[in-house]
Amino acid sequence: SVGELIALLKRDPGKYNYGSIGNGSLSHLAMEAIALTSGTQMVHIPYASSPAAMTAIMRGDVQMGCLPAISVTPHAGSGSIKILAVSTARRSPYLPQIPTLKEAGIDVDADAWMGMIAPAHTPEGIVAKIQREVVEAIGTEAVREKLAAQLMEPIGNSPAEFRARIESEITRWAPVIRAAS
Repeated sequence: SVGELIALLKRDPGKYNYGSIGNGSLSHLAMEAIALTSGTQMVHIPYASSPAAMTAIMRGDVQMGCLPAISVTPHAGSGSIKILAVSTARRSPYLPQIPTLKEAGIDVDADAWMGMIAPAHTPEGIVAKIQREVVEAIGTEAVREKLAAQLMEPIGNSPAEFRARIESEITRWAPVIRAAS
């Protein structure tokens, strides 16, 4: 369990390694946030990709990681790994039996997300048209199925909501980055 992992990390500070998909990646920041929040110490081993980090976990080169669901779930049924928690604010509809980190007692929310961007001086009318078409596209069954196959949930918000999300993420991660530096 997450609680047992935290107890182990506290018992032997700095003894256990975690793999990430690179310095500054969400998987790196999520693990640093877990360490900061739980008062534990782990050693960061960056890898070039999710598959490389996942392979390192399965081989025992590192003991843990916070990786994209699409990299983890194919291995969960084999018994080669165990999913302890999801790092999102709410349980995943694709893994409803797995608790969130918050439910497991670690107040960390690390949710990977993507957004479309354009050059700063793109006319508002073009931005609005792109936004409408993207929302329409992600609302189609075909696109939703493709995203679901990758364990992704489409949102389709406005440019203002996207900007607010970016500002929120900067505020959220700045203390973690400072602590990890």
